[in-house]
Amino acid sequence: MFSFNNPQGACPACTGIGYLLKMDEDLIIPDKNKTLYDGVKAFGASTMKKSETMAKMYFESIGKHYGVDINKPIKKLPREFLEKILYGTGKDEIDFEYTSYAGTRKFKAPFEGVIPTLERRHRETKSNGMRQFYEMYMSESDCYECNGARLKPEILWVKIGDKNINELTNMSIKEMKEYLSNLKLTNQEIMIAKLILTEIDSRLQFLIDVGLEYLTLSRNSGTLSGGEAQRIRLATQIGSGLTGVLYILDEPSIGLHQRDNDKLIATLKKLRDLGNTLIVVEHDEDTMYAADQIIDIGPGAGVHGGNVLAQGTAEQIKNIKQSITGQYLSGAKKIEVPKTRRKHLKSKVIQIKGATQNNLKNVSVDIPLGVFTCVTGVSGSGKSTLINEILYKTVAKQLNGSNLKPGKCKEVKGLQNIDKIINIDQSPIGRTPRSNPATYTGVFDLIRDIFAQTKEAKLRGYAKGRFSFNVAGGRCESCNGDGMHKIEMQFLADVYVPCEVCKGTRYNYETLEVKYKGKSIADVLDMTVEESLEFFDKIPRIKSKIQTLYDVGLGYIKLGQPSTTLSGGEAQRVKLATELSKKATGKTLYILDEPTTGLHIADVHRLVDILQRLVDTGNSIVVIEHNLDLIKTSDYIIDLGPEGGNSRRPSSSSRFARTNL
Repeated sequence: MFSFNNPQGACPACTGIGYLLKMDEDLIIPDKNKTLYDGVKAFGASTMKKSETMAKMYFESIGKHYGVDINKPIKKLPREFLEKILYGTGKDEIDFEYTSYAGTRKFKAPFEGVIPTLERRHRETKSNGMRQFYEMYMSESDCYECNGARLKPEILWVKIGDKNINELTNMSIKEMKEYLSNLKLTNQEIMIAKLILTEIDSRLQFLIDVGLEYLTLSRNSGTLSGGEAQRIRLATQIGSGLTGVLYILDEPSIGLHQRDNDKLIATLKKLRDLGNTLIVVEHDEDTMYAADQIIDIGPGAGVHGGNVLAQGTAEQIKNIKQSITGQYLSGAKKIEVPKTRRKHLKSKVIQIKGATQNNLKNVSVDIPLGVFTCVTGVSGSGKSTLINEILYKTVAKQLNGSNLKPGKCKEVKGLQNIDKIINIDQSPIGRTPRSNPATYTGVFDLIRDIFAQTKEAKLRGYAKGRFSFNVAGGRCESCNGDGMHKIEMQFLADVYVPCEVCKGTRYNYETLEVKYKGKSIADVLDMTVEESLEFFDKIPRIKSKIQTLYDVGLGYIKLGQPSTTLSGGEAQRVKLATELSKKATGKTLYILDEPTTGLHIADVHRLVDILQRLVDTGNSIVVIEHNLDLIKTSDYIIDLGPEGGNSRRPSSSSRFARTNL
């Protein structure tokens, strides 16, 4: 009965989820400077002209009934009238007149309202596509029955001390441990609860030991970072007390502040000391020094790697000259601190005032433009909330007309100083094998132009489209240009197998007969960036785009490599290369959230150079980061803290903190 996953205890209104999806007025009317005709989204947003005419008829008739000029911007309309439009006219009947090709129809009826109409359509539709369309204009809000507690009211009346189960799990792990330790119980209650409290206390301590004291037990798992989720699993393993187990961890330091890194290493050593074996894939220098053995693979990436260069302690690896890792550990190579740092104009800033989203405590901060800014702080201090939820979503909404709902703050000023905002994250550049670096960067269009201009293509009448694997004509019709077939597996991940007709080349035989410098279009897609750089050496337009891929350290990937096979770091660098190849406006704001994730220190070195190049052209960069090598190269630091979770408050975030490293 105390579980929201069980019908006996779950709130009947939200079935234990704690929130409901509701139409959001701010998403339906994202820009109140527009009129009702073009400012109201989803309602009448169909591509069918008839739907648009119906919406226009509704608005005109309601405006006429209440004597309101609906040609004014929405923000100048009376609130009472706008509520009639959004939520309905109630018992007030409106004289509607609708003219179409079938004639004129007049009727009198109350207006249901934009929001009730959209909610009804969402509820009644049988189309998944339409359901997803309507959900674009909905946001999560606490359940009206349980206010987000997820349990039935009668369950919440049961309390331990003065807290019910929801109030207890909404406390931070550290606060809960203190609360339960200070519980005043009778002798009989102590006998009942002693073993339970001991077990709870030890498990909470495991979570504190791995640096997660700021989390609440009620935290939605979907909102956890990869590093937080991994540390929870680590705490579970320590609590199990198993021995003789081989643990494999893939970059457990992801998303960790340097302070929390020490806690993680201590936890790993504790697992080892229990009699277990740990194999950790890691780039973090502190973890390397803490390891008993290092296996260094290289020397480069992709086709340039695949060899074991060295094995031993960190001190032994330092002496291996061919090891890039050893060169950085020994100090032979290092990321230097800049001798000078850029300064910004005081008038060129973006001001965020009164940010209160999540646990941010009324934070106000000026973000300088035209410089390289790092946002730092311990895990859970509010960095992503401030930059991704408030800054990015506010700017994207105002500049790009995005449908994103910004986080809570009083205002964001200074947006006239930028003309574009780009969020360069580590999400895939495409979801299917059809997308690849060549198509994403735009270089494939130029390559297809070259093939269309060959003598053989002209003789056969082949245009540029013939060399695209996305349209019929030149592609292999057996696999529709994918180069492989997807085999859907029940209860397992889909399996891709090479196409038996084209053997993975994506094109039909006739298209592959057209050659440029002895290579078919499929041969070019199979080239590495390094090879293609030499192949297109005499064509500046193509070479310049490929050069940026090489400059960001992706010389080893193939032009036609499916996006599904690229790592997060590789995908991010493809996006960076694409931006570098564009003509700089000098007024672009780039946002990157922990771009060093999964990068070797040599790749971090290269990343720093790329970011500095972007700023040198007049652009602005805001990076959320824990990596000290990247932080020390920035022009300004905005530091949030002092702790994570509910203990967040503005520290140096209220002003610029000049780097002093």
